[in-house]
Parts: sequence; structure tokens; C-alpha cells
Amino acid sequence: MYISEKNLERGIHQDELERLVEKTIEGSGALRAKRILIIPPDITRFHSRAGQITDLLVAKLGSRVAAIMPALGTHSQMTKSEIARMYPGSPAPLFRVHDWRRDVVELGRIPEERVSEISNGKVRYFYPVQANRLLSSGEIDFVFSVGQVVPHEVAGMANHAKNIFVGTGGKDAIDRSHYLGAVCGMEGIMGRADTPVRALFDEALGVAAGKIPPIAWILTVIGSAQDGSLALRGYFSSLDRRCFEGAAALSAQVNIQLLEEPVQKAVVWLDPEEYRSTWLGNKSIYRMRMAMADGGELLILAPGLRGFGEDPNIDAVIRRYGYRPSAEIQTLVARQPALAENLSAAAHLIHGSSEGRFLIRYASGPSISREEIESVGYQWADLDYALKRYAPQGRLAGLHSTADGEKFFFVPNPALGLWSTAQRMRRGAAPLTLKLSSGG
Repeated sequence: MYISEKNLERGIHQDELERLVEKTIEGSGALRAKRILIIPPDITRFHSRAGQITDLLVAKLGSRVAAIMPALGTHSQMTKSEIARMYPGSPAPLFRVHDWRRDVVELGRIPEERVSEISNGKVRYFYPVQANRLLSSGEIDFVFSVGQVVPHEVAGMANHAKNIFVGTGGKDAIDRSHYLGAVCGMEGIMGRADTPVRALFDEALGVAAGKIPPIAWILTVIGSAQDGSLALRGYFSSLDRRCFEGAAALSAQVNIQLLEEPVQKAVVWLDPEEYRSTWLGNKSIYRMRMAMADGGELLILAPGLRGFGEDPNIDAVIRRYGYRPSAEIQTLVARQPALAENLSAAAHLIHGSSEGRFLIRYASGPSISREEIESVGYQWADLDYALKRYAPQGRLAGLHSTADGEKFFFVPNPALGLWSTAQRMRRGAAPLTLKLSSGG
């Protein structure tokens, strides 16, 4: 089974989406299953259309759906209101919470020698293939993994096997995969389908084969229209990697924007309903780092910011060490057990740095102070002043100017794309190249 549909002009409509989901169910063999687990994303992928797809699966599969387990990874669990908002057609009792620190089992290992080979010698440790214990418990006989493919700082492109081994993975596995990606260099990974971390996840699927149920993958690609609205540009489904390859190729066209020149000033808006930590909000940095000019400024408007980590332990690590260039963090990992024991946090600190190239300034809300922002290595900005000056509400992505003539590049949601210059993004695909022209 391989289902591929894309529409770059108007997007895929709801009735077409329903037909595609029906076709996926019929072709996947799911109708022979008795207890099905659906693994969709959490609220941080609200725009993925995974909510509608999950609701359609529940409606069409009925009592066969035994559970829905959002792929939280290291994120905080979804609230009841978030579940109701994202999955209005799925009964609340079906939802289970993944606990990445306690609720996992090891399915096997990828040896140290192989991980070293994958990383070109940058790390030397084995990789434990971990997943939520429900997958191997015998309670489930089929899985639908649902999610969005978009450029990603750790894997290159999000989803597919990442949804299992990070979304339902355990601390050790998440630590080691994230740190592998960080030391291999984000600029060489972002927006690419084949990366060291993707190779690790692909091999993990082989290790887990026969120990977890068959998986039908449903992957979406979301793109922005000229009016700023979002559309489902592509739907891909298969029982193997083909759906990921198709979705990644489309995402490279839809979600990567190459600028003709570096950005001197960028302003990124973080929706307070989605971004409450720098762990999530630093997508602003990940997705803009390759577009930023040396000596430039990245201003992040974060009214919902409440802390740094989604997890209290990681929050403490971030507060202790702060965001630093890769070389500094790698030195600290070698010397500081507290950081070496939290490699996903170490990776996040590397990803959240400008590597000394440009200024990062957070305009935070009342829940986190200027002193806290500055203690982790960022500059602070007054939110009220920034909101008045840059007026993010309803503003479209692109180059704009303030009333007094300051030019800035605006990003309304960093989760939806990757911005870079052609010089920094050498790749085989052909993403859209944008010329910086004023939007007003």
C-alpha cells in the first residue's frame, strides 16, 4: 500500500481527506485488527490536520480503536481542553499519557560501533531502542502513526519512525538521538530527509520489528497560502518508508524558503496557546538560524512563556548551564556529569545558541522575568513595547517596516517552515526562493 496525494494550488479539502483516510484503512489491513492504537502528535502540531485524521480513524474504525496516545516525547501532557480542541471527535477515555521517564521498555540496541559509524566518529555510545510499553505489551495488534512532516532540528525532517522512538521513546534513547544530531551540526541536518539521526531511527525500526505491531503511517504536509491561511498540501500513507520519502520531498518544496540575502532583523511570533517554554519556543532559533546575518538580531515575541523546559529536571539543567555554542556545551558534557546525564538538554542548549553569530532577544510575558531570560544567555526586550512596534497580530510572513522605517523579516509561526539562504542550504531539492521585498 502506498497512497500519495498532493495539491499545491488549493490544498486537499475535507471530503478528499475523508476519502484518503478510508483508502488508507482499507489498504493497510487494519480492518483485520481487533485492538488498534493511534499515535498522533500533541498540541504543538495543532495545525498538522492530525486532529481531523485521528477523529476520522476513530469514526471509521469504531470499537477497534483501543487507545489514542499522543506522541509527547519530552513535552508536557496535553490538558483536557487541548485534547477537546485538537480531537473533538475522539472520546476522552481513549487517551493515554506517555511518560518518557517511566513508561518505556527497551526493545533492543544499536551497538556503539554502529552509532559511531553513523555519526562519523562524533559520538561513541550504543543506542537503546525504546518505546512505550503499550506497543509491546500484547494489548495492541495494529498501530496508526499520524503526523506532519516538516523541517526538524534533530532528525532533519520530522515524523515517521521519530514518532515512535522519540514521541513514545524513553529518556536514554531521546538523550542519545538528540545529542547525536546536535554534535553532527544542525545546519547540515535541517530540512534533509537522510541524516545521521534518520539513519538511527530507520535501523531502530528494524530492531523493533516483530516486537511491536505493524504500523500504518499517515503523514501530512502543511503549507501557507498567500493570505496567510494554512492548507493541507499533501497526504502520504504506507506501511513502509515510501510515505516519508514522498512527504519529505514535498515539504522541502513547501516548507523551506530560501532568501536571496541574510536577514539583519527578524521578528518571530509565538502563539501563547502553543509556546510556553523555550524548549518549544526555540523553534524560532532553529528555523531562522541559517537565514540570520552575522551581527543581526532575532527578536522572539513570547507572551505565553512560563519557563525553559517542559520537564522540571530539564528546566533546571537549562537554568544551570544556559544556551552556549556547541564547542562549549560539548566540553561541559565531558566534564559535568549533571549535563552528561541529560544529553537531550545538552542538545537543546546547542540548538538554542546563535553560535555567537547574532543576537537573540526574548520579549517575554509576566510569567518569566528579565533576570531569568538573561541568566540563560539571552537578551531581554519589553513585550508591550515590542507588540506595539511590530504589531504581529494578523501580519503575514515576509519583510515589513515599522512606522519609523526599521525593516524586519516577520515569521508568524516558526513551526511551519525553515528559512535559510541559498548559500547555507545546499541541497538536491528546489525550495522556493524569496526575494526580500517590503510588505508594509
